[in-house]
Amino acid sequence: MKPIVQISLDLIDIDEALETAAMAMRAGVDWLEAGTPLILAEGLHGVKKLREAFPNTPIVADLKTMDGGYLEAEMMAKAGATHVVVMARAHEETIKCVVKAGHDFGIKVMGDNLGTPDMVAASKFLEDLGCDYVIHHIGYDERRGIAAQGKRMPNPLDQLREIVDAVNIPVQAVGGLSLEQAIQCPEYGAPLVVLGAPLTIDADAFKTADGDLESSLRMICDAIHAYGDVNVGQTRLN
Repeated sequence: MKPIVQISLDLIDIDEALETAAMAMRAGVDWLEAGTPLILAEGLHGVKKLREAFPNTPIVADLKTMDGGYLEAEMMAKAGATHVVVMARAHEETIKCVVKAGHDFGIKVMGDNLGTPDMVAASKFLEDLGCDYVIHHIGYDERRGIAAQGKRMPNPLDQLREIVDAVNIPVQAVGGLSLEQAIQCPEYGAPLVVLGAPLTIDADAFKTADGDLESSLRMICDAIHAYGDVNVGQTRLN
């Protein structure tokens, strides 16, 4: 599988999100993500606007679904999302409902292991229930809270190889990755590289980061795409 670069539009203004998305597409980004802050601020309207502006681009709706799985996935699919996110900590039936909606409406399901006590087991659980992708996720509050205690901040790369080896579906690592770490993800067997805070979004203000972001994004995209094919699942194991 060729590496895919996704930008997380963790913004709270749709106009800024559209401008950032256009810049990201010029730089070589493959997928757009309607981040949770954008969905909270703009809802279905935000996803519809992204779909209108980018009719042929995959759009991930980061719902972080915990309940009402079928309806949430259906609504986002009809708004133009191609991927939705359900949490591993949701009830098993909720995950099954999101997966069913994915089948019914032709969208993919990304299962997020954020906050699970055993992230490897949670990733296997998500795959067994029919999720198409695993998001290995160290949360915003978790990272900052641990760092505030003077302890080493957890990083998705800590367990990434273990997660990748445990499942046969593509894995994405999320949560405070540095530029260098994001570019390394395909080396760990994780072909889906998400760029958000702090790489492209100001993690404190939830607005587009300062500086020549387009040039930085182009450099990141070129480096990730240059990696070549990433072995996933049974291909990796053979």
